[in-house]
Amino acid sequence: MIKRVIHTTADFDYADNLVFSEDATTVAREVLKQGARIVTDTQMAKSGINKKAIAQLGCELHCFIGLDEVAKIAKDKGCTRASAAVDRAIETLEKPVIFVVGNAPTALIRVHEWITDHEYSPALIIAVPVGFVNVVESKELVLSSRIPHIVAKGQKGGSNVAAAICNALLYEIAER
Repeated sequence: MIKRVIHTTADFDYADNLVFSEDATTVAREVLKQGARIVTDTQMAKSGINKKAIAQLGCELHCFIGLDEVAKIAKDKGCTRASAAVDRAIETLEKPVIFVVGNAPTALIRVHEWITDHEYSPALIIAVPVGFVNVVESKELVLSSRIPHIVAKGQKGGSNVAAAICNALLYEIAER
């Protein structure tokens, strides 16, 4: 997985800054075999995830960020579309759910609020948003949670990294 991320980014820092909870890859394999619902925060990450492997495993791939109803909810609530998209995913998808976040720290913050306020338990969180505003803080929330996770510490990440991690997990199981 680390090799795939380095190949995707040409950045050797990922050898040191990708952090895996003790059970992250085991849980990922199990829930992918069960037909997990994978939720991304961007169409770009969704586009990069291998659809053939998704179909082969009976998984579902979702990105709610571009839905008109999500935009309306975000406007009405005064929150980001990423936050409203998390609400939509949690309220409509059956478990197991894997959140794959490569861009929006507010998505991670909202997932954390669901975990702490509503005892929600996603199967796995891939937390690799890139940038400066709330990026490190949102990743720290995931690192401190009891939820299995894969996190790129610091400010690095992105939709391409999110897709690369997801694909590495899928390719371990799916026939190629």
